[in-house]
Amino acid sequence: MLSVAEAQARIRGAFHQLGNEQVGLTEGLGRVLAEDVAARLTQPPVAVSAMDGYAVRAADVATVPARLRVVGAAPAGGAYAGEVGAGEAVRIFTGGPLPAGADAIVIQEDTTADGDTVVVNEGAARGAYVRPAGLDFRTGDVLLAKGRLLTSRDIGIAAAMNVPWLRVTRRPRIAVLATGDEVVMPGDAIGPNQIVSSNGLSLSAFIVACGGEPVHLGIAPDDTAALRRLAEAAVGADLLVTSGGASVGDHDLVQSALGAAGMQLDFWKIAMRPGKPLMFGRIGPTAVLGVPGNPVSTLVCALMFLKPAIDVMLGRKEAAEPQPTARLGRDLPENDGREDYLRSRLSHDPEGRLVATPFERQDSSMLSLMAKADCLVVRAPRAPAIKAGATVAILPLAGGCLSI
Repeated sequence: MLSVAEAQARIRGAFHQLGNEQVGLTEGLGRVLAEDVAARLTQPPVAVSAMDGYAVRAADVATVPARLRVVGAAPAGGAYAGEVGAGEAVRIFTGGPLPAGADAIVIQEDTTADGDTVVVNEGAARGAYVRPAGLDFRTGDVLLAKGRLLTSRDIGIAAAMNVPWLRVTRRPRIAVLATGDEVVMPGDAIGPNQIVSSNGLSLSAFIVACGGEPVHLGIAPDDTAALRRLAEAAVGADLLVTSGGASVGDHDLVQSALGAAGMQLDFWKIAMRPGKPLMFGRIGPTAVLGVPGNPVSTLVCALMFLKPAIDVMLGRKEAAEPQPTARLGRDLPENDGREDYLRSRLSHDPEGRLVATPFERQDSSMLSLMAKADCLVVRAPRAPAIKAGATVAILPLAGGCLSI
């Protein structure tokens, strides 16, 4: 059996970044930039006031109180066309351009208006409450880098940079095919020996959350010809993901059916729990990832193997941050030869430290525990028994594809 790390490396190596397309700024949320984005203007374009008050010469308010003649106003969106001379002030509002001759702002709270004059009660040093030109950014500054997953903040900065269009990586088209006579779609009539299928829908949602475009092919019965016909609908997709196999398990039917269709198998079986019967290969130009049929195994394998494939196709770099850790919430026995991923709840101890407590039962059919879990505690193969309070590696489920 392959290790998780080796399987991930093989899968990453089988994909490349897809081409790019242009989208409007309003369609950029959640997309991945295909090129750097540079500012098309300087912000602010000129020196402006950071507060409501009066634009003055700092030398005129070095000694207070000081009485100045108000010679005009500079509202946001407008400007005072003249120059501020000795003993003069211009009424100014937040965002208003700093008039020529002025070099400081006295805030409104530090003044007393008196007709066409103003009494300055607190002085202001040169540059006080002035936002200089280019304080935020300047024309040509690269503020959004290639490979960035765009957030609402990024959309805001792109708009401020006067960028109406973005070049983004094309979304990977991923065909999803669930298999098995025993599964039916939610809402359909359930036979005496059938269960409701969740895998196809959870995989499709996972793909969307990770930045891909799912093509849901439905459920293939345990019939070689039928499975091949449905799999043929994946032609043109960047990846075909199958879930489950024949009722006897272990992807036997999927492998034989797709093998007859020309699939070249790269590997099968991973030294991990849950998720041992994982299959990866290729039919012509289309990669094939076969994940186990148990619902929890499906999602854990999606996180460990499908997400890296999507990241490569989108041009997202592998995270360089160290793996997060937590204190273990209960004792765990010695592990066997498979890497373990334990569904766990997160909490904090009295000192505020993060604590991960694995659920007592880890049956891979129990999707309810996956829904309740905050993270996966990761245990290496042959890890020795460990006591509560020890430090363990975790994979958080909040903020990733399983929770977006």
